[in-house]
Amino acid sequence: MGTGRLYVAVATGGFRRYATYRAATAAGVFTNTVFGLILVYTYRALWDAKPHLGGYDQAQAVTYVWLGQAFLSTLAIGGGGVEEELMDRIRTGDVAIDLYRPADLQLWWLAADLGRAFFQLLGRGVVPFVFGALCFPAYLPTDAGTWLAFLVTVLLAMVVSFGLRYLVALCAFWLLDGTGVGQMMWLAGYFCSGMLLPLNVFPGALGEVVRALPWSSLLQAPADVLLGHADPWRTYLFQGAWAVALLGLGRMMQSAATRRVVVQGG
Repeated sequence: MGTGRLYVAVATGGFRRYATYRAATAAGVFTNTVFGLILVYTYRALWDAKPHLGGYDQAQAVTYVWLGQAFLSTLAIGGGGVEEELMDRIRTGDVAIDLYRPADLQLWWLAADLGRAFFQLLGRGVVPFVFGALCFPAYLPTDAGTWLAFLVTVLLAMVVSFGLRYLVALCAFWLLDGTGVGQMMWLAGYFCSGMLLPLNVFPGALGEVVRALPWSSLLQAPADVLLGHADPWRTYLFQGAWAVALLGLGRMMQSAATRRVVVQGG
């Protein structure tokens, strides 16, 4: 099997694996919808008090809420990606088997995570987003070009998200348990991705800093492209630069770990 076909097969396997958990998917759709409803009414009250907060009108703010619910599991902002399995394999020593495979460790897990992300987007993300768009006055672009540009940013967001979480997983080579690092990463992700509030509403220097961090590539950057608040090509450049930087750093950590660290458990 060619290298490209191998990673496509890994991604397909990741998609099918998560597709088997139908009850969990249905529960996730329900949960995202409920939290979306709570946030929508909160955002509408906030935008009633401060119209055009962060440059968004109320319809754009509603769209932003449902994008956040669609991306929460897709980008594993609160955890739930392949990094948890990888950390467990490092802890038990099973990662040694992964290193003996005729495949690159980083690309293998990237392909698996992309398969998971695409299923979560289709299985858990689309339904709450469509529900929100039908039940509330939301902003939806009418031209196909904007939607296509948005989908490109979503793909780049998946890669950036994996890059961040792969670094967390690799910490398990040096730590007995990477859970603490993961929890700190997830807290940073909630705040700095714009999941709680759009980063556009953050004032002054704080807003400039959080918009420059990699987490803004996850939700804020795709949302701004969809809502017409950002140039797609500049967004691609921003997300792509962070993707390359994070994957490169992950490659260096992986190389250091596999050269000098004894795998825990064996």
